Amino acid sequence: MDSSVFVRFAGIAKEFAVNSDLDLGFATVKWYGAIIAFGFTLAVLFGGRTAHVWKINLDKMVDVLIYGTISAIIGARLYYVAFRWDYYSQNLTDIPKIWEGGLAIYGGIIGGIAAAWIVCKVRKLNFYNLLDMVGMSLLIGQGIGRWGNYANQEAFGSFTGGNWGMMSDKVIEYISRSDIRPMYGLENVENVKEYVAENNLFVHPTFFYESVWCILGFFVLYIIMKKYRKFSGQLFLTYGVWYGLERTVVEGLRSDSLYISGTNLRVSQVLSMVIVVVCGTLLIALMIKFTKHPKPIEGVDYFPPLTEKELAAKKKKEEKKARRKQKKEEAAEESADDTENSVNGEDEDDV
Repeated sequence: MDSSVFVRFAGIAKEFAVNSDLDLGFATVKWYGAIIAFGFTLAVLFGGRTAHVWKINLDKMVDVLIYGTISAIIGARLYYVAFRWDYYSQNLTDIPKIWEGGLAIYGGIIGGIAAAWIVCKVRKLNFYNLLDMVGMSLLIGQGIGRWGNYANQEAFGSFTGGNWGMMSDKVIEYISRSDIRPMYGLENVENVKEYVAENNLFVHPTFFYESVWCILGFFVLYIIMKKYRKFSGQLFLTYGVWYGLERTVVEGLRSDSLYISGTNLRVSQVLSMVIVVVCGTLLIALMIKFTKHPKPIEGVDYFPPLTEKELAAKKKKEEKKARRKQKKEEAAEESADDTENSVNGEDEDDV
């Protein structure tokens, strides 16, 4: 079955054939998954190179990658499903079908970071330095991965008129749905396809906006890393501000947003605003702090010296542990002596 659609762009006479399926000869896979996998691979390669430069233990990084990736995929899907529960509650078998789309980036970030934090605690990695590397890798993966939405002809926005945008039969099919028509002002339009053609209408290619913004953001963070990085976590906080600003604006253009139940508030837009404020505030505060009191950035496997309070607590804990061990040894010795005395007493009775 041919899954091709022809996409038209404003100002370009040529149509572009887009196929959601990638034929490998021996198998057919979804372009969506293939593109995301490609973006993920590049992100991992960059992260691996940075880890080498920062002298991160490879075994520890592999643990972070494995558990972080699994948790990110689960988080991305659960986030999406949670805010589309009205559909998925009636179609439970569709929940695992991530190859058809429906992975929320924020859910993936939350899931991945949560797993990375746990691994860092267990494997003794500097979590904040790791976040800096993750922020840059995320921009690579997101910048490329958004083209998976293009392959699926999804994640587009409202009408733009005839000056800028894209249009395809798949887009028309989507905006012709009875529940979507009001978002485009098409409630009273009988034939949406004819209406779109007559009025030369296109929709915002919001996937493209985000792709360009993320790739540009990667280069911005790369320059900061090379020349202006002052403290651990700076790059990730910058990522939060950079991506949050874009998502706040672009999310408002989209027609497929996830909404907070019972409201007209877009989940990702509200979350993006919060992220911008929180990350921006922390970034400014920490920049002021480390500008006034500069110090070398610690390595990923390096932990700052313990404070006097922490040293005292550690010493107390070690002493307590030593006392417990001593009591166990004394108890074991007493038990051994009692056993020996008991055996000797029995021997004397036998004699």
